[in-house]
Amino acid sequence: MGQFKYPKCAKIVNQMLCEPIAKYCASVDQCNLFNDAVQVSDSDIKVIELFAGVGGFRIGLERASKRFKTVWNSQWEPSTKTQDASIIYQKRFGVEGHSNVDIATVPVEEIKPGNLLVGGFPCQDYSVASTLKRSGGIEGKKGVLWWQIHRILRDSKNPPKYLFLENVDRLLKSPVKQRGRDFAIILASLADLGYFVEWRVINAADYGMPQRRRRTYIVAYKDGTKLAKASAKCDNVKWVLEDGVIASAFKCQPAKKNKLKEFEIEGDLVKVTQDFNKGEKESPFGSAGFMSKRKVCTMDVEADYAGKKLTLGELLVNEKDVPEEFFIDDTELPKWEYQKGGKSEKRKTAEGFEYNYSEGPMAFPDYLDRPSRTIITGEGGKGASRFKHVIKTASGRYRRLVPIELERLNMFPDNHTEGASDLRRAFLMGNALVTGIVEGIGKVLLQWI
Repeated sequence: MGQFKYPKCAKIVNQMLCEPIAKYCASVDQCNLFNDAVQVSDSDIKVIELFAGVGGFRIGLERASKRFKTVWNSQWEPSTKTQDASIIYQKRFGVEGHSNVDIATVPVEEIKPGNLLVGGFPCQDYSVASTLKRSGGIEGKKGVLWWQIHRILRDSKNPPKYLFLENVDRLLKSPVKQRGRDFAIILASLADLGYFVEWRVINAADYGMPQRRRRTYIVAYKDGTKLAKASAKCDNVKWVLEDGVIASAFKCQPAKKNKLKEFEIEGDLVKVTQDFNKGEKESPFGSAGFMSKRKVCTMDVEADYAGKKLTLGELLVNEKDVPEEFFIDDTELPKWEYQKGGKSEKRKTAEGFEYNYSEGPMAFPDYLDRPSRTIITGEGGKGASRFKHVIKTASGRYRRLVPIELERLNMFPDNHTEGASDLRRAFLMGNALVTGIVEGIGKVLLQWI
């Protein structure tokens, strides 16, 4: 896929940032890594980007308007020695305002102030173990990161008035033993900090984008902002369906089996952890909703879209440009057919316990006349897998998707992740979001901020 070359640096602005780049690169050439500092005017919207990955939020917002200026960003992956995402982010956007350390170690006063805080925060366990002071917030290594957002909002002298966050769709239903508790904790903690919150589960393919990727999008705004005042004057249901930020960006309608729910999240965060929806089998949160001062209005909605829909087949590169290693050898096809096929068989655990295993068949090869399936972090690599995409080419050969195609499915620029290995590029796209969703919501936020 080509060798991405990082540049030589005439001036080492930050040696700690340069060292991992130097180790990562096989070769270096011209100096264009360190871009000039972002020039920000009074009319610009200053953005803080947390858990930035390779910059999906930034790409989407900057497509929406050049008024969105990212003044500070953070990307650090605790489980990897080589910080691929951070390196790529710096190459694409410059090192100015970039942090590649554990966000928990960054003092709030070192984060440049902004109007809008964005981020796709990792999802795990958001429960309050005892008290925020004693437990540091929550249980679970990744879940702790929600409380880093909370810390920044709570302790900043001038916290962002607007938030735009992304998470997996199951956030509204987790954990299994106490459905909806995690999301209730997030809503309650934001309400206690003075934010109004709206949310929606959006499948990008429902709005013409090339990938079936369901994610929860959250937009919040401080009491006293124009958005908060407008929402207070509007009927809650109308705000969810028509007038809110997300509804204005992506039209929706009530689901056929819709059940409107209204309730209040009561108690401090420890009580919410212990008691919210305890003993119930279903989450009270629908796929869309609005919260004002801990009062929740929620319902299930469906997309209302009749425009053009992009398909996987439209985004493929020419077969002649695909490296040979992405084609599947005929001798390997049976392994792929087995992985993709339906199964009903007995399996045995390492301890010798025997159990029945079954799963339905998957499309093989993937359909080219519809949006792709969701990209996962395990998309890369040659090994046969149930979840990796496989297409059949015009010549009749089978192959995996190349990194550029994965980037296109998330609506990133071609070769945005070039420089990392093909395996890591697939991983990074599995962790990314569809930038078209960010762009759509960004255009509406632009009218209010």
